[in-house]
Amino acid sequence: MIPSILPTYNRAPLSFVSGQGPWLTATDGSRYLDMGAGIAVNALGHANPDLVAALTEQAGKLWHLSNLYEIPEQKALADALVAETFADTAFFTNSGTEACELAVKMARKYWYEKGQPDRTNIITFDGSFHGRSSAGIAAAGSEKMVKGFGPLLPGFVHLKFGDHDALNAAIAQPDVGAVLIEPVQGEGGIRPVPDQCLKGLRDLCDQHGVLLIFDEVQCGMGRTGKLFAHEWAGVAPDIMMVAKGIGGGFPLGAVLATEEAALGMVAGTHGSTYGGNPLACAVGLRVMQIISDPAFLDEVNRKAALLRQRLEGLVAAHPSVFEAVRGSGLMLGLKCVAPVADVVQAGYAQHLLTVPAGDNVMRLLPPLNITDEDIAEAVSRLDAAAAVVEKK
Repeated sequence: MIPSILPTYNRAPLSFVSGQGPWLTATDGSRYLDMGAGIAVNALGHANPDLVAALTEQAGKLWHLSNLYEIPEQKALADALVAETFADTAFFTNSGTEACELAVKMARKYWYEKGQPDRTNIITFDGSFHGRSSAGIAAAGSEKMVKGFGPLLPGFVHLKFGDHDALNAAIAQPDVGAVLIEPVQGEGGIRPVPDQCLKGLRDLCDQHGVLLIFDEVQCGMGRTGKLFAHEWAGVAPDIMMVAKGIGGGFPLGAVLATEEAALGMVAGTHGSTYGGNPLACAVGLRVMQIISDPAFLDEVNRKAALLRQRLEGLVAAHPSVFEAVRGSGLMLGLKCVAPVADVVQAGYAQHLLTVPAGDNVMRLLPPLNITDEDIAEAVSRLDAAAAVVEKK
């Protein structure tokens, strides 16, 4: 008999009842150090008092109106995002998957309005992850996500990650309208795109008149030590997908765009029943106020350097378990020699939570406000987990 919850997840046998900061309390009362933060969602930790206060205050006023009416909380968050980024406008969603759907629609509608309706193809890269909607799985194109779900949404050109010759050839085709890329791949194994490559990609898009879409669902919102990861390269996209950390644990996503890129998205072209609801936007605004503070981002970078240094020591101490550290800011990965599933499992035994990724990589995505003491504790537990794996 099928269980009451559709069995699409391969869940760890762990269940939690409460959390505080980077710590979770299990049903048996034991405590776990959470270095995954809900896959980079709980950017300010569990039960953050500032976010709890923002949510509670708004919950006593209004929960939902729909976008039939003006929503002041939505306007305030949009204003904050526009003020801090390249964007001129924002549309709010409930998730990164929904943000992907709009980004694809926006790019294609742009070229339709420009009188070039055949420029529908969007270049994407292997190892990418853009959600699990029809557009998201078609964009990524990996067999494990698309098998059995055809026919797929057409119009995506899949290239090898880092293949510059293939990119130069593909982007010159007259039916290409956009390039979609994660500045740092998450599911693909914490693979950053080098700054010079992002700069080159921006130049290439400008040369061919192609829109550039950044997927910063996982790497955005302070995760790399800048508000958004592309800022390190000194470039800007035309369209950007945001989610995960923007809500600090409350479901929220957004698409940010320049006025030019968004020109086709007029009244009636897109919508969302729950997107931009007062609860989500009240929390999102408080998240933005905290994370966009330069002093906060300075601390993210300091703690990121500390964690990376400790992880480099871990790699040196356990060469049969770990191969290298990769990533940026507090979006770090440990490339494993041993099967990553074994290392993650050994971490559970040490009451440490991490997240597996592609390319045999373990992701470390702690809350951005994690303390130095908790960083030391996490590395100590990971050291103990590695020692167990070595004995197998």
